[in-house]
Amino acid sequence: MEWFADLPVVLQALFATCFTWALTALGAATVFFFKNINRKVLDGMLGFAAGIMIAASFFSLLAPAIEMAGTGGGLPAWAAAAIGFTLGGVFLRLADSILPHHHVGSGDDEGIKTSWSRSILLVLAITLHNIPEGLAVGVGFGAASLLPGAGLAGAFSLALGIGLQNFPEGAAVSIPLRREGMSRAKSFWIGQASGIVEPVAGVLGAALVLSMRPLLPYALSFAAGAMIFVVAEELIPEAYREGNDHIATSGIMAGFALMMALDVALG
Repeated sequence: MEWFADLPVVLQALFATCFTWALTALGAATVFFFKNINRKVLDGMLGFAAGIMIAASFFSLLAPAIEMAGTGGGLPAWAAAAIGFTLGGVFLRLADSILPHHHVGSGDDEGIKTSWSRSILLVLAITLHNIPEGLAVGVGFGAASLLPGAGLAGAFSLALGIGLQNFPEGAAVSIPLRREGMSRAKSFWIGQASGIVEPVAGVLGAALVLSMRPLLPYALSFAAGAMIFVVAEELIPEAYREGNDHIATSGIMAGFALMMALDVALG
């Protein structure tokens, strides 16, 4: 992988987030083989995705942010991480309240009222959900190029973890749409659209980190806060909505354990 290490950081982030997008599309492509998905399986998949995102938020983002902030000589490390983390959650909360969108399985539109079609609102909801993931991967590759002693392994593990949880997410979007009567092609298109924004957010995150190195601890913790907001606001409530508590919890535990192992083993 020496050729990859020699690439500009922004290109590394682009390729990594294209990989996460590809796994989203692969998951969405299951709609061509299945029309229905067992609710217990879906809740386990959502829990698995939540567990990966929780672990990635700490091991790949918050922990490096605290470590770097502690050597910066500015605010205490805990303060820098807490500020960035809070801002990430606030940003997603504001975007959630302003951007018109519609979640799969939800009866009501959210955000500013609009006459846009349901398909557009679904894509916007998925886009809002995936911005933090692409941003996290981009910031991770930017950090790998700037932190003393840091290598690409940690950034790779983050991209791999995000990609693994994108596969069930893609299926969790496209298959319910098919069940509601949407065509397979359109269900797939909306499902894979959940990953389109990740390369954009990844490139933006890497570029911002490289241009504003002192803000790296805040950028890492910002991405973590945004990801935790998505987990707490959407993934976990949806996984528990039908009463499959033990299955959803098992998924969360499995996802967390896998991401923790990836980060420790590769990072």
